[in-house]
Amino acid sequence: MAEMSDNNLDKTTIIQQAIASCCGAIITSLFVTPLDVIKTRLQAQSNPFPKGKCFVYSNGLMDHICVCGNGDSKAWYKKTGHFKGTLDAFVKIIQIEGIKSLWSGLPPTLIMALPTTVIYFTCYDQLSEALRSRLGKDDEHIPVLAGSLSRFGSVTVVSPLELIRTRMQYRKLSYKQLYTCVSSKVATDGWFSLWRGWSSTVLRDVPFSAMYWYNYERFKKMMCKEVGAQEPTFFIAFTSGAASGSIAAVITLPFDVVKTHRQTELWESETLKSAIPRLFKVAPACAIMISTYEYGKSFFSHLNEKMNQRP
Repeated sequence: MAEMSDNNLDKTTIIQQAIASCCGAIITSLFVTPLDVIKTRLQAQSNPFPKGKCFVYSNGLMDHICVCGNGDSKAWYKKTGHFKGTLDAFVKIIQIEGIKSLWSGLPPTLIMALPTTVIYFTCYDQLSEALRSRLGKDDEHIPVLAGSLSRFGSVTVVSPLELIRTRMQYRKLSYKQLYTCVSSKVATDGWFSLWRGWSSTVLRDVPFSAMYWYNYERFKKMMCKEVGAQEPTFFIAFTSGAASGSIAAVITLPFDVVKTHRQTELWESETLKSAIPRLFKVAPACAIMISTYEYGKSFFSHLNEKMNQRP
């Protein structure tokens, strides 16, 4: 990874930050989605999903509610398989169904995940820059404030869209029927009804984001100092992202249980045992996302520098 400095990073534009976060989101989804596909297939094998059953599916960037409806006997999460464990499922799915099956259900979730990630990371950088000019470059409150506010904003923007997507999936509505359904709901319950479930998402994601960015910035500085580097490398960004993501995931686990419970309207004992699966999913997702995002910003900053040096 090309080395970065604060001066170089300041040269990246909002568009370039958005492109970097979009590329990072796609790469993260490609790596992390197979983990959740296998987890979902193993759950469906031991406890088949009936009609109306909700389960939470993640592409490494955000959680999505999936609802089992009629005519879904051929749905990816209902395909038969006799798996003995995670590794066995991984091998058999590739051998029997093809490697593309590991990314089942990914395209629809990216429609929500990409704009959420772009808003989140771009806002974090923009807010951090604005706060540095007011509070000072080394103020430790900046990552907490910028991380919390950026996550709050991205969740608020996307929450109604996710609710609409879930309802459309469950009832198989046309766009005209969906418009009628949403209009009647707003007329009956008001505009705030579109943000149902927003509070539980914010309760988990905002504390996670605050802890994640605070620890990430600290770990990054500590590792740079430890190895004698003035600027972070790809390895430093990757390791800092994994460590900070793991810490935030463990601390916010109770909020994750509440969010899952409210989303699926179920209280299953397996959600209370989800610390290790959540850790295995969140840690690599955070590491891949932040390192690819930082790499993208580094690429654009050096590109801008070369462009500015041209006569």
